[in-house]
Parts: sequence; structure tokens; C-alpha cells
Amino acid sequence: MTRNSAGSAMETVRTIVYAVLIAIIVRTFAYEPFNIPSGSMKPTLLIGDYLFVSKLAYGYSRYSFPFGWPPFAGRIWASPVQRGDVVVFKHPPKQDEDYIKRIVGLPGDRIQVKQGILYINDQPVKRDPIEDWYDADRNETLKQYVETLPNGVQHRIVEQSDDGPNDNTQVYEVPPGKYFAMGDNRDNSADSRDWGFVPEDNLVGRASFIFYSTAGGALWQVWQSLPATRLDRLFTGVH
Repeated sequence: MTRNSAGSAMETVRTIVYAVLIAIIVRTFAYEPFNIPSGSMKPTLLIGDYLFVSKLAYGYSRYSFPFGWPPFAGRIWASPVQRGDVVVFKHPPKQDEDYIKRIVGLPGDRIQVKQGILYINDQPVKRDPIEDWYDADRNETLKQYVETLPNGVQHRIVEQSDDGPNDNTQVYEVPPGKYFAMGDNRDNSADSRDWGFVPEDNLVGRASFIFYSTAGGALWQVWQSLPATRLDRLFTGVH
């Protein structure tokens, strides 16, 4: 190998190393990609959506970093979660799985669901019916509503009925440093109604925008995913 060839090879290796380091830094401190594996956040997020999660939104805890390392308690440069934020967090019972839900209850809130309607601090949350929503994955039509949270945040939810297992709950009093999370697919979501509150330290980041979406196969299965690309969902914000 000539000196020029060796120098060119080293330059290529150096470029690759720099690119990998930059990608690791961005993923760790700024934005992390996340894909939607289940239908618990329909109609807001669909199976096959790929989105970026902002780690800048809430500061950093041990769970902001790969493998939860270094292990430390609390958050640094913390910013408060806003009611209605769609967040990724470590599943409290297991700590090693990423979940994505909408935060509806803040520390100090009283949360309850009665006949399918969300109550916050003993007040019913406004829920306006709109056109039904067809779930192509399950081949069923669901009732769809626009829910308006007390801070004015509006988002869509879907319901099979108002008398399901989680449509009538106890009152949950959200402790300090914890949040109450629910899926927008209210009758098909395992959330705080089932396993409890989300500790602040478990927050990974806020869902920012969808960069790709497909109705067919995993992203690497390009022969299936590309023909099924949902063009209308590309580069749309998560609300």
C-alpha cells in the first residue's frame, strides 16, 4: 500500500469515527429515534410511525443515557412536563422498556375516569364527538372525540365503548415527583390506570415529530416498508 493510499484509508476511518461519535452525542443529549410498536396511542400515533424524541425538553436523568449509565438520582437541567405532552419513559414496573403515553395528571392532581370521561381535580374534561375513526390494523370502527384538557391542549382519542374495564376507576391522587399517563386509544392501552404513576426520573423525552411512517413491515424490510409509506404523516408534529 502506498503512502497516499494509507493516508486516504486513515482519513476514511477518521471520518467514520467522527460521524459515529456525533451520532452518539446527538442521540444521547438531543434527539433519539423511537418507533411505535403498539396501538395504544391511536389515532395520534400509529403502528409503524418512526419519530424523534426530544431529550432537551425535560433535562436528563440516568435513563436519558444508554443502559442507564452512569446511575444517579434525580434530574439535571430539569424542565416541567406540561399537561398533554406525549412522552417516552421507562416503564415503571420493569425500568428497561420504553413506553409512550400522554401525560394527563401532574403532581398533586386527582385523576379519575367515570363512564369513559376523564376527570381532573373532580372536573370532567370536555370531550366532543367527531367522525368515527377506522382502525385498519384491527378492522374496526371506533368512536372518536376531541378531548380538551384544562390548559387548552386538544387531542383526539378513540373509544370502543364507555363501559370497559378502565372506563370507571378509582380516584388516583398523583404524588409529588410523579405523573399520570394514559393512551389516546382509551380502551386498548395499558397505562397508569393499570400499573400506577410515572416517576419524574423515568422520563426519557417528549415526542417531537414523525420522520417516517409505514403500514408494512419493519423499516429495514424496504421491499415492504417503502411501498406502504404513509406520505401524509412524514415530518408531522406530535400533538
